Amino acid sequence: MSDQYLAFLIGLMGSVHCLGMCGPLAFAVPALKKGWGFLVLDKLSYQGGRIISYCILGTLIGFIGQQIWLAGVQQYLSILSGLLILTAAASKLFNFSAGRANAKLLQPFNKLFGYALKHKANHLIIGIVNGFLPCGLVYLALAGALNTGSVHTAVEYMFWYGMGTVPLMFIAGISAGFTTAIFRRRINKVIPYMMVILGIWFILRGLELNIPYLSPAKAGTAICV
Repeated sequence: MSDQYLAFLIGLMGSVHCLGMCGPLAFAVPALKKGWGFLVLDKLSYQGGRIISYCILGTLIGFIGQQIWLAGVQQYLSILSGLLILTAAASKLFNFSAGRANAKLLQPFNKLFGYALKHKANHLIIGIVNGFLPCGLVYLALAGALNTGSVHTAVEYMFWYGMGTVPLMFIAGISAGFTTAIFRRRINKVIPYMMVILGIWFILRGLELNIPYLSPAKAGTAICV
């Protein structure tokens, strides 16, 4: 599976989680003009703003990843990323809470979002603000982007992650939320298991076991039999 497909899949499967985190923010943004066409344009602008933020984050994380690849330690980076993802998955599966820390982390973003709403910022700007909202799913995508090896591929990775979140978020924005809380809770229970699979995959990729697609050997390395 290519990195772009993986990024899109993470965004698509995780977008139900996005409805719980970002959905209420999206629904709180009023339409600036009346009419179906303006509503669609506003919601598309909001999604575009989020993707712009993800691409900016991809640029930053891609620069870091590029330096790591140039240093030749990408193998260890992949293993470390996998371990961190497994740790995050375990915290969700076993209900390790970090509520107070998360509340402090979210406070400045909530203030910025409230300021944007108060001054009737357009949906593109509010989407950009929302895109920088601390979110475990975004961190998961950034871990994948970090392992792509260049700024260009990291930005591309985050772009496709953002595109994966668009269909469900856009439909929800138009319909003011069409999934029930029970449905979202059920889907959210699946996400930690998806994180476990992804974490294991990163570790296997870092181990370079010469397993095609799953754990390819380092370029230029031959395995003698």
